[in-house]
Amino acid sequence: MGISVCWIVCAALLLCPLYLGVDNLTQALCNNVNLGIEGGSYTFTKERNYASMLIYHCPEGYYPYPALSRSCLKSGSWDPPPKKRPIQKCRMIECPNPLVLESGSVFPVEQKYFVNNKTTYECYSGYTLRGSSSRVCQSNGKWSGDTPICSSGVRDGDRCADPGIPPGARRTGDFFRIGDKVTYRCDDNLRLIGSKERVCLENGHWTGTEPKCYYKHTYDTALEITEAFGSAIRGSLQVAETANDTDLAGKKISVDKGGLLNIYIAMDISDSIKEEEFNEARNAVTKLITKVSSFSVSPNYEILFFSSDINEIVNILDFSGENRKPLKDILADLDKFQYNARENVGTNLNEAFKTILEKMAFQKIRNKDLFKELFHVLIFFTDGAYNMGGSPENTVLKIQEMVYMNNKTEREKNLDIYVFGVGTEIFDEDIQPLVTKRDGETHYFKLKTIKDLEETFDQIIDEGNVVGLCGLHKNYGDTPDKQRLKYPWLARIYVTHESGSQGKCMGSLVNRRFILTAAHCFKFEDTADKVQVKIGKDTVAKVEQIILHPKYNLKAKEKVGIKEFYDYDVALLKLTTDADISVNVRPICIPCTKETSAALRLVGDNITCKKHEEILLSKSLEEVSFMSHDKDKDRMEQENTVKLKLKQERDNCIDFAAKVDGITKENLKEVVTDNFMCSGGRDPTRDNIACKGDSGGAVFKNYDDHRTIQVGLISWGTKNLCPEGKDIEKQESDEESRDFHTNLFKVSDFLEEHLGNDSSDFAPLTFLPKK
Repeated sequence: MGISVCWIVCAALLLCPLYLGVDNLTQALCNNVNLGIEGGSYTFTKERNYASMLIYHCPEGYYPYPALSRSCLKSGSWDPPPKKRPIQKCRMIECPNPLVLESGSVFPVEQKYFVNNKTTYECYSGYTLRGSSSRVCQSNGKWSGDTPICSSGVRDGDRCADPGIPPGARRTGDFFRIGDKVTYRCDDNLRLIGSKERVCLENGHWTGTEPKCYYKHTYDTALEITEAFGSAIRGSLQVAETANDTDLAGKKISVDKGGLLNIYIAMDISDSIKEEEFNEARNAVTKLITKVSSFSVSPNYEILFFSSDINEIVNILDFSGENRKPLKDILADLDKFQYNARENVGTNLNEAFKTILEKMAFQKIRNKDLFKELFHVLIFFTDGAYNMGGSPENTVLKIQEMVYMNNKTEREKNLDIYVFGVGTEIFDEDIQPLVTKRDGETHYFKLKTIKDLEETFDQIIDEGNVVGLCGLHKNYGDTPDKQRLKYPWLARIYVTHESGSQGKCMGSLVNRRFILTAAHCFKFEDTADKVQVKIGKDTVAKVEQIILHPKYNLKAKEKVGIKEFYDYDVALLKLTTDADISVNVRPICIPCTKETSAALRLVGDNITCKKHEEILLSKSLEEVSFMSHDKDKDRMEQENTVKLKLKQERDNCIDFAAKVDGITKENLKEVVTDNFMCSGGRDPTRDNIACKGDSGGAVFKNYDDHRTIQVGLISWGTKNLCPEGKDIEKQESDEESRDFHTNLFKVSDFLEEHLGNDSSDFAPLTFLPKK
């Protein structure tokens, strides 16, 4: 028997190469006949090899016709096959027929409506227009504005308002009483997105969402996604923010903030998805995950890529217990996955949903009480096409059953399934049954490209209540307006002295009411009404009070030959009113506060100021940044990079202060006290140095690239290497020049006294114990 088994195995091994060889012989190159497109161009994903996609490209406002793309089959033929007639060309984008308005007129009357065509709507006598009175056909194949409806008011017996008829649709049902139904279908060549059937409820609302009729070339804009997906995902995150100690079935179960939120992300990497599209989707997911962390929550993540097989990148079961997978490890695992087009043949969408179902089942078995409290958000990136594994619809039903626990009414909010349609050709009809259908909400989005999705996710997370979180910023853009979004806390300070001379400094918004800056920016006789603060591009704030550190005294060591003494060089400007917080204006994080603990994702009641210092100033050479003042108020400041010389590197750095008049080796440490951090020189790197006007500016670190934390502020330097009147550029240090920065950890008592005062008329910061 053993010999027989061996013979069978060996025979199989001999036969396999022969079989593979024969199979490869059948995979001929696809031909290049009639592939061209009039008015456009085309590209291949894998040249003309098997499983390659031929993708057509047209200018803005046009789409490829009759085929959006073609697939190379094993037989060496294209699907769909190219033909001489009709010729492949770029057609102008068409919008659905608007001549469906009841009890009104549409002008002008055309057979077809194309990009930039404008229509106007008028109602017959006795009817009132709801919706848009004029609309424009947009380049995404949709009409601008809202569906126009001619209403005669509420008829006898009607409980719901006329739901209207979207362009390109036909409606059945003209009665709008409680329980009445209306159904919709789209004209030929259009696909219905939204609710095919809607029911009038007792509260006067219709079930479902307004239906829309899409052409193949129709897609959702970034703004539409921001508005629809943004409000929904923010709701899930804000629910998670409130979760801490949860009382489950009489037991107190401690969970991290966000520990009750599961986010499952599945990305299609099949051959119908280009590598470029995959990389853009991955960038967008990276942005989404990092911006989610801005909510001070730490969701549990499952991230998988799927084609014919499943590639699990992050396992949600790694988030159980105390050893939660940190964000940096999640992003590292996501980044190191290598896209391999040769391995990505076939699509098993059902297997992706099954994997998520299995993870849910395991969590439910492990802790049923906790599972009852979990919120599940599923986010898929796919074109909806699947050629193996069968339809995912039954698996989605099982996921719903598991989460709903026979109580859909109460638990429907615990599950959201979103799909972002990605790819050249998207199968709407296969995707729609998979997404959550909740009245008034949208869970399916069809993208033209996903290039802008990263910025869209940025906008989604940055809106609503989250804008007030300290240090949150956008991390893209090369125009002055977009660059300012990276530094929404940056303040420019202008002082008119009693002598009439003008002074300028930098500062940072540290909460809605206060600007942090340097004390030496102000003279003894300066008054608050002579100080002007500009935050962001256009916000100008008035100052109510100048508050200097009580130990600051510029002339304290004048009698021993030191003309200027900058110890405790820190000040606060109290504004007359709270700054108007937005994505353009919001505070930076400062150490030793609970708000900064959230930015550092530190959880627990035992976090101290010392812990912040250990994290933010842990190295002997700590890289930080500061901003250079721009003499042109309409341009953007320049970010500079330096290395703080700390610990064993500090003494060598501060020695160069002895080259300043009045400072000697003997009194060096009396002048350069422990309250200062030192930067400058050319070793180990050539640092930038600060110039006149940069005083008081934040010395900061970008933690995880999306939260900015200030660790110091610019005080004084040993040399002025900045040419007078020089336009904004990075100014580099020489061997001997040094800059000294006030260490915020050393002046935290002063900051707490004024910023943590909960008896004032502003929202105070919450300060941590020192050790």
